[in-house]
Amino acid sequence: MKKIKNLLLFSYAILFIFTSGCAGVKGISDAQKHSATVFAMDTVMDLTVYGDEKVLSEAENLIKDLEGKFSVTLETSDIYALNSSKSAVVSEETYSLMKRGLEICNRTGGVLDLTVYPVVRAWGFTTQDYRVPEETELKELLAKVDHTKILLSDDRRISIPSDAMTDLGSVAKGFTGDRLMELFAKKGISSALVNLGGNVQALGAKPDGGAWKVAIASPKGDGSYAGVVSVKDKAVITSGAYERYFEENGRIYHHIIDTSTGYPADSGFLSVTVIGKEGTLCDGLSTSLFAMGPEKAFELWNNSDDFDAVFIAEDGRIYVTEGVKDDFSPLGEYAGVVPEVLYHD
Repeated sequence: MKKIKNLLLFSYAILFIFTSGCAGVKGISDAQKHSATVFAMDTVMDLTVYGDEKVLSEAENLIKDLEGKFSVTLETSDIYALNSSKSAVVSEETYSLMKRGLEICNRTGGVLDLTVYPVVRAWGFTTQDYRVPEETELKELLAKVDHTKILLSDDRRISIPSDAMTDLGSVAKGFTGDRLMELFAKKGISSALVNLGGNVQALGAKPDGGAWKVAIASPKGDGSYAGVVSVKDKAVITSGAYERYFEENGRIYHHIIDTSTGYPADSGFLSVTVIGKEGTLCDGLSTSLFAMGPEKAFELWNNSDDFDAVFIAEDGRIYVTEGVKDDFSPLGEYAGVVPEVLYHD
């Protein structure tokens, strides 16, 4: 018996409503508040700016343009061309994202790997034709997973091995958020909030100078919240096993793949939220830290100074890093949980 659950659109749409509702700007800048909804990168995206409404059409064009370059399935995309020919001269945006993505892969010791796409596809998470691959199949596919074999040339040419495939999905929405923030700032916008399918990113503060309050979805995946974090000019990106999964023969298989085994990561985490200035980094690390589990994830954070995080563990504990210890509040079923604070050594 197979049961399938994909909560990306529902739960993230609810998350953004909660975020906007906490903004506290009603009666202050309503005349300058403008919003738009875009469907791209297989998810619903909500954009809110305070200022010139015209920037929203430019933002939508930017999102569609990046989607057209990063898509794995669109035959005119850079990534489709790369996977088909194994070597391609790509756009500046694709080259830049691939370069940054590989840096994050190296930083995580390969826990994030931009060549894991064939394994994810074998599980059906890209096609929704869900199945449990045979172990021999996974071993064959894992032998082809190695981000270090992606080659970048100065002429924006990217090359991959003949038996490899790549996908930028683990960092694409974070990169898109970063580019939107750049666009808004260039157009004179100083206060904006976007939700790119759960990747929430804020430009500046609220119009009244206060912090944005961003809800973190409950790992139950039922539309409730596990907590709220207050931020200014940062991205808040969550990865969790509840986002996309299927059940077969009484066992649940989620979409976050352990690149060392080919199976869904069994890390002890229910969700990981990463908070930082760079959306691309937060996007890549949220998945990686989830897959690592507590010991390695905490160690990576301890050796870093460019992000904070909220970890929700399977045993009900919540861990928050010292940079957000005063900005996070548990909600719902976690309301009575006292977060354990992680401090740098």
